Amino acid sequence: MPNTTPPPNNTPTSEAWDDEIDELKRRHQFAETMGGPESVARQHNAGRLTIRERIIGLTDPNSFQEVGKLTGQGHYVDGKLASVTPAPYVMGLADIDARPVAIGGEDFTIRGGSSWSGDRKKGGQGGFVEDLALDYRIPLVNLIDGAGGSITSHKRRGHAVFPGVHGFETSVELMSVVPVVSAVLGTAAGGPAGRAILSHWSVMTQDTSQIFAAGPPVVERSLGQKISKEELGGHKVAADTAGLVHNVAADEAECFAMIRRYLSYMPSNVWELPPVVETSDPPQRREEGLASIIPKDRRKPYNMRKLVQMVVDKDSVFEIQPSYGKAVITSLARMNGKVVGIIANNPMIYGGALDLKAAGKQTHFIQLCDTFHIPLIFLVDVPGFMVGQDAELAGTLREGMRSVYVAMQATVPILTVVIRKCYGMAGMAATDKNGIGLKLAWPSAEWGSLPVEGGVAAAYKREIAAAADPKLRERELEAELRELTSPFRTAEAFGVEDIIDPRDTRRYLCRFIDAAQAKLRTGLGQKMRAGVLP
Repeated sequence: MPNTTPPPNNTPTSEAWDDEIDELKRRHQFAETMGGPESVARQHNAGRLTIRERIIGLTDPNSFQEVGKLTGQGHYVDGKLASVTPAPYVMGLADIDARPVAIGGEDFTIRGGSSWSGDRKKGGQGGFVEDLALDYRIPLVNLIDGAGGSITSHKRRGHAVFPGVHGFETSVELMSVVPVVSAVLGTAAGGPAGRAILSHWSVMTQDTSQIFAAGPPVVERSLGQKISKEELGGHKVAADTAGLVHNVAADEAECFAMIRRYLSYMPSNVWELPPVVETSDPPQRREEGLASIIPKDRRKPYNMRKLVQMVVDKDSVFEIQPSYGKAVITSLARMNGKVVGIIANNPMIYGGALDLKAAGKQTHFIQLCDTFHIPLIFLVDVPGFMVGQDAELAGTLREGMRSVYVAMQATVPILTVVIRKCYGMAGMAATDKNGIGLKLAWPSAEWGSLPVEGGVAAAYKREIAAAADPKLRERELEAELRELTSPFRTAEAFGVEDIIDPRDTRRYLCRFIDAAQAKLRTGLGQKMRAGVLP
């Protein structure tokens, strides 16, 4: 049968959609101009990039697929489009290191990034970008630069909106499903500030960003306090003092590098394992310096960060919250290319005792690692919870026991290495209760309910007081008990699984982290994790 199909005709006809396609391009151009040249210049003069520059700077080249670019308020003259004020939020799908992410952020050049009312929200709590991350099970990256709701919305709507109509339901659900990252890149207040807190990891830029529940005008009106944005929520307050934000970047370029680095340790969702990378650092590497890093004088500190660097894969440490809760060090790292979470006590701060801030920091990190199938390694040198009136008034015991509670619920493999001290309930939080309970110790290790010094003074108070030379008797009792606290005595009873040469720490840990991958793989999808509390 002959082919009767007419040849293709590429000649434009009157039915072509040229006018409509031209209008589409024109509307895209309105969106790309954002708040206009003057507003963009003000953003740059403040030391901040625009939202479009941020997305380009963070994501893989040419990977951003914007969604909702036409959203905004059209302005018409005689029924014809004259201009468009874009919605102050830009979002869509992009790649970071060849993995898809949902990404979005406020456009501060338009109404200071305040919320826009439409049929459907593009961003913010309950917005499309959150739905995209949740439904596709891909990480969410929030680039925050806005104050959220505005009192002027009452006039636009004709009524006030009850709190929670656009609530945090999806934001909360995301915390148990995919990695959520928030970068505070300008002033964050209200809803955007809340979303920054509802993140697994957050970062802010030094001197150009602030975060608070309400800004200086509200504070002055409510409390009569005149205070600057930086004093109220700059990085020294938010990251160093309050611990609202985990890390601080010198500028936006460093911020983007930190986001990429953090996500490199994370799976795309809780049904996957963290990425494994090739490494040229052999598991059998022995660092001679580990044999002498612990001082013979038990009262002298040492550099725990240096110790960590010597044990894990070279250049693999990414520390979280380095300026907050300094008595404990929490870091993502790799062992033989596999992601691990390191929790190490810092003897340079309070002798490693767990205070309120350190306990909260440790709790959050345990939850993070348990949610995303990251084995935990405790490098222990903790004399116990912080004691004294200030610690008790701060509620250290409650926060410390919360850390014990969370550690005992963790289901990921936990490996414990006692470097020096492991005492009391704080030491209890550093051991595996739901797995094999592997506890390793260095020859410098010691443990018990209480350190010998304080324990002798309390338990033998009357005997010491009745002695002819109380100080001498106290030292004698301490010496007697210290002999019994030798780690080798506990090893004889298999109360500690192994005492190891410090130089063998890396080899031993790598061997068990490699073996634990089978448990991690077979545990995927068995239950939904509870997620991470902010």
